Amino acid sequence: MSGDARTEAPAATRWPVAPLGRMLLAQSCSEIRTRWRIPAFSVTIVALPVLFFTFFGLPYVGQTLPNGTNLGAYLVASFAAYSVGSVMVFGFGIGVATERGLKVDVLMRATPLPPLIAILAKVINALAYALLSLVVLIVYAVIVGGVRQDLAVWLDMVVRLLAGSVPFIALGFAIGYTCGPNVAPAAANLVYLPLSFASGLFLPVSQLPGFVRAVAPYLPAYHYGQLAWSAVGAASEPMAVALAWLAGYTAVFLAIAFRAYRREESRKFG
Repeated sequence: MSGDARTEAPAATRWPVAPLGRMLLAQSCSEIRTRWRIPAFSVTIVALPVLFFTFFGLPYVGQTLPNGTNLGAYLVASFAAYSVGSVMVFGFGIGVATERGLKVDVLMRATPLPPLIAILAKVINALAYALLSLVVLIVYAVIVGGVRQDLAVWLDMVVRLLAGSVPFIALGFAIGYTCGPNVAPAAANLVYLPLSFASGLFLPVSQLPGFVRAVAPYLPAYHYGQLAWSAVGAASEPMAVALAWLAGYTAVFLAIAFRAYRREESRKFG
């Protein structure tokens, strides 16, 4: 065959790669729609804080704390902290464990989606539902409970809680990668509900039993609550101390989650 007739082998086809921002947006929208279609998640994370405030907060909205802070505003801040933490712990803990059980992680491994984009999409999804839960709780407390604070106070509290939720994202991942899909819901409840009660998110710490008051300052939810309480003028420790504790717990939970993740990766993919 002459040189003119020779043909070269076709070069490998290069498929266009979507920009990372577009991938993140698409994956985040997918995560949000997926959770919205599960009423056990989407309805519960909005309704529970409102129900808890109704039973534990509404009867006391007209009272004041010894430092002069309105008790109703304090309890709104407490249940706001509970609400955001629960979205992170249950959303990541149960969600990740369920996806592992359904082998969704194996499916995602076969797609070109970068793992970091998948994780960031889950974080954005959780922040979106946490924000929804906060808005519903605050509006309910203002309209039904008559709790009055400046709009700047509510906005400050929302920003603090969303920005400070990293330890509970890490805790959710730790539960999600250490527990199976059948065990994760029970584990999340056994960890987060007692933690919230003992940290003063349902009742002021001063009203808890003595042994619980002694333990509370060592719990992550207690220091997380300080972020919300400080917004309404009821913090009991400096913000630097609360942030240091939260950073320490973030490191611990991330270490547990990363070790469990690496063990899972090794078992499934070698």
